[in-house]
Amino acid sequence: MSPNAESTAFRSALEVIRAVEPRVADAIGAELADQRESLKLIASENYASPATLLAMGNWFSDKYAEGTIGRRFYAGCQNVDTVEALAAEHARELFGASHAYVQPHSGIDANLVAFWAILADRVESPALKKAQVRQVNDLTEADWFALRRELGDQRMLGMSLDAGGHLTHGFRPNISGKMFDQRSYGTDPATGLIDYDRVAEAAREFKPLILVAGYSAYPRKVNFRIMREIADSVGATFMVDMAHFAGLVAGKVFTGDFDPVPHAHIVTTTTHKSLRGPRGGMVLCGPELADQVDRGCPMVLGGPLPHVMAAKAVALAEARRPDFADYARRIVDNAQALAEGLTRRGAKLVTGGTDNHLVLIDVSGYGLTGRQAEQALLDSGIVTNRNAVPQDPNGAWYTSGIRIGTPALTTRGLGTAEMDATAELIHTVLSQTTSGESKAKYVLDPALADKVSRQATDLLGNFPLYPGVDLG
Repeated sequence: MSPNAESTAFRSALEVIRAVEPRVADAIGAELADQRESLKLIASENYASPATLLAMGNWFSDKYAEGTIGRRFYAGCQNVDTVEALAAEHARELFGASHAYVQPHSGIDANLVAFWAILADRVESPALKKAQVRQVNDLTEADWFALRRELGDQRMLGMSLDAGGHLTHGFRPNISGKMFDQRSYGTDPATGLIDYDRVAEAAREFKPLILVAGYSAYPRKVNFRIMREIADSVGATFMVDMAHFAGLVAGKVFTGDFDPVPHAHIVTTTTHKSLRGPRGGMVLCGPELADQVDRGCPMVLGGPLPHVMAAKAVALAEARRPDFADYARRIVDNAQALAEGLTRRGAKLVTGGTDNHLVLIDVSGYGLTGRQAEQALLDSGIVTNRNAVPQDPNGAWYTSGIRIGTPALTTRGLGTAEMDATAELIHTVLSQTTSGESKAKYVLDPALADKVSRQATDLLGNFPLYPGVDLG
C-alpha cells in the first residue's frame, strides 16, 4: 500500500467516525500520537501493519459464523469460510502444523479451547465409549454426574508465576485454576533457569493429565524435546503456550528442540505480540486432537470474529514473507543488546540476560518496587510493565521486577545502537528514582523525567511509526 493510500484510508475512516462520535475519533488520533512519541517496551505489544489494521474494519464484523469451515449454524457464511480457511492455511504453512484453529478471540480463549479439547479426548471420549453412547446428551443422569465430577478432578503442572509462567496455566484467580488441581514447577534459585530434572521429579510425584510449558516472563529458551519426554514418562498431554515467542518460532529463530510445534501435542498462541498480527488467539495441533479443537465454538467460545480472522490471514501471510525471518532475528539481537547495555550499567537481570525477546530487570537493586519503577519510567516516556521475579518478596501486585521487550521497537526499525541508548535512559531514570513512603510512592525530579522523555522522543525521531499515515 502506498503512503498516500494509507493516509487516505485512515483519514477517511476517522472522518466517518467523527461524524457520529467525535470523541472516539479524537481518542484514536491521540493514541497514535502517544505511541509515536513513547518508547514502547512492553514485551507483549507490537505494531500491526496498516493492512492488518484495515482488515479488521469491514462488513465481516456483521456476521454470525458459529461452527467451522463448511459446517456453520448460520447460512450465508461462504466468505467467512474463505478468510478462515486462508488464515488456517497460512498458520499451518508458517508453523509446520497439520491443523490450525484460528477462531479464538484471545490467548486465554485459545488455552481454554486446548484444555477442553484435551479433557474431551482424555476424559469425555472414554466415558462415552464405556457408556456405549455417541454424545453427552445420551448419557444417563448418573453417568453424566460421574463424568462431570471426573472432568473437574484432573491435574495440571505448569511454570510458577514468579518464575515467569502465566495466570492462565492453572492459577486460582483465573478460570483455569478453578478447573484443575494445579501444581507448579519453578526455576533454579541460583541461576533462574528451568531445572528439567526437578520438572521430571514434580511430574512423577503429581502425575498431571496436562504438562504445560510456555511463559510470559522467562527470558530464556525452553527445551521442548526434554519437556515432551517428561510428559510421555507420566502419560501427560504436553501443551505449549507460545503466545510470547510465536514470532520467533515463525521467523525460525527457535528451531529444533526449541520449536514447540514438532514436540507438543497441542500449541496455543496469541496472534499479536511477536507475531505482529491483530489481537486474537490460535490453536495448533495434530490430527488426533483436531476434531475436539474444532468444537471450540460453541464448547468454549462465543461466535467467531470474522473480521479479526481476516486480519489474522493478512498478518500470517506477512509472516510468511522472507523479511519476517530477518525481523525475528533482529528482535533477539536487540533484546540481547538491551540486556548487555543494562548489565554494563549495573542493572541486575533475572538469569543474567536473555535468549528471546524479553528482559526482566530486578529493580530491588535500585531500591525500588516494580510499581514504583514502572510509573517512574512512564513519567519519562518509557512504557514498560511491572512483573514478579522468582521468589518475589513484594508479590504479584507491587512486584520487584520490570519486564521489557523489543518486538515493537524492532518493528519501528531501531537497532542495537538504539538499544544501548535505551538502556542508558532506563538506568538514568531508575538510578535517580527513590522509594517513597509506600510500595507505590516514589520520588523523581520532574525536570529529569522531562529531559529523559524528550531524549526518548528524539531517539525515535529517525524511526517514524506508520510513516505513511498522516492524520492532518
